[in-house]
Amino acid sequence: MAEQTYSWAYSLVDSSQVSTFLISILLIVYGSFRSLNMDFENQDKEKDSNGSQGGFSGNSTNNSIQTIDSTQALFLPIGASVSLLVMFFFFDSVQVVFTICTAVLATIAFAFLLLPMCQYLTRPCSTQNKISFGCCGRFTVAELLSFSLSVMLVLIWVLTGHWLLMDALAMGLCVAMIAFVRLPSLKVSCLLLSGLLIYDVFWVFFSAYIFNSNVMVKVATQPADNPLDVLSRKLHLGPNVGRDVPRLSLPGKLVFPSSTGSHFSMLGIGDIVMPGLLLCFVLRYDNYKKQATADAQGPANISGRMQKVSYFHCTLIGYFVGLLTATVASRIHRAAQPALLYLVPFTLLPLLTMAYLKGDLRRMWSEPFHAKASSSRFLEV
Repeated sequence: MAEQTYSWAYSLVDSSQVSTFLISILLIVYGSFRSLNMDFENQDKEKDSNGSQGGFSGNSTNNSIQTIDSTQALFLPIGASVSLLVMFFFFDSVQVVFTICTAVLATIAFAFLLLPMCQYLTRPCSTQNKISFGCCGRFTVAELLSFSLSVMLVLIWVLTGHWLLMDALAMGLCVAMIAFVRLPSLKVSCLLLSGLLIYDVFWVFFSAYIFNSNVMVKVATQPADNPLDVLSRKLHLGPNVGRDVPRLSLPGKLVFPSSTGSHFSMLGIGDIVMPGLLLCFVLRYDNYKKQATADAQGPANISGRMQKVSYFHCTLIGYFVGLLTATVASRIHRAAQPALLYLVPFTLLPLLTMAYLKGDLRRMWSEPFHAKASSSRFLEV
């Protein structure tokens, strides 16, 4: 009995589980701060262009940033369900197109992930002047370097199908989605995450009763034909041209092997991105509140220690506990678990409770951000 207990406990802390925990949390933190820095950069550009003195607001004017409204939050789980069914029934027909589209998006996303490193490397030896490529646009040396490295990585992934390269592309997708998609209020956050919780639970637990197969698991784990192999067969290039390339596991998830190599731990990027959007929202609100109430004291019935705890810290701890709970549940039931079933309550409920205790719930619920002049640009985390 003791050996079984030890073996079960060890399975929770093997290399695959630890990697999943660390990488998912790092991606959320990094993506959230990239999002906040983008707001600061856009704010600086606006000040330089029109001389306005408005401070940080939670809404960015960057056209590349997508803000989800209430209607989109309600219909996103429905759209995701339709996409899942299309992939389930027609995967063989659309797999090549889907693989190519995923590779293109992953290339752009991974270039975004590499951009700060490339900016750091090229800063001593190049200016920030942009190079014109005609109708394609103007790009800095760092942007060209990051894009070139990203294209090389995608090509190597297509040729080898290695899980580590797939993980790298999935990481880029996570960071890009967290940075470029915004939740404007706690109301929209609750609508989106609650709908996705129902979506996740239905397709993991109940889809087998209707479709005689676990739709979510099958779509997530089904490999796609390599585009090089398909192209070789279509063009009749011969049996030795493009036929030895592996099938591709698409970067819609993170996978990490155990120390023994006996199994992989898997976490869908939706289980990182969707809670990550909430973490990004509360980080921006923490920064807004810090600027808006720089010298203000908290309510008399709230302890000073409570006031010092940020919403970001609270929600991030909740995400960790939810991920740990999901892992324990999967070990107990020995079956795939809908991670959002655990992540959504463990992130939303502590956040709602803390917002109520601090007196911020009404403000956070609807249109929480208001422009306010402030010179502060940094948030201590």
